[in-house]
Amino acid sequence: MGARSTGREAALQMLFALEAGGSSAPRVVAAFWRETPGDPEGRAYADEVVIGVAKDLAAVDEAIRKASTNWRLERMARVDRNVLRLGAWELMNHPEVPRAVILDEAVELAKRFGSEESGAFVNGVLDRIAENLGRVDRDR
Repeated sequence: MGARSTGREAALQMLFALEAGGSSAPRVVAAFWRETPGDPEGRAYADEVVIGVAKDLAAVDEAIRKASTNWRLERMARVDRNVLRLGAWELMNHPEVPRAVILDEAVELAKRFGSEESGAFVNGVLDRIAENLGRVDRDR
């Protein structure tokens, strides 16, 4: 697994903890790395994602709301919601990362940590977010 892949996995775990615990993002990040050594190469990216999602949470959640017309954010499974936050934030803030990579990585996280339907759900919502943002890969 690459550095960003391991970073995304760690970021998802931290986002989950952030939502569940009510602590600040910097505290969640510090506590996570104290308990889980993790991949040093992916650590910086994980930290960037968690701090970024926390800072831009209103905009990220709004992008998810616009893209998921039949699902209220509050009713989504916590894993799905946080995978969507991670993927939406990346789509919004990392134009150098191909859209397909962001979607594929998010789908894999959703399949690994979510329900049987999570992968397809995350793929559909993130694809719509990417469209809404005008994110198109060169080969599309």
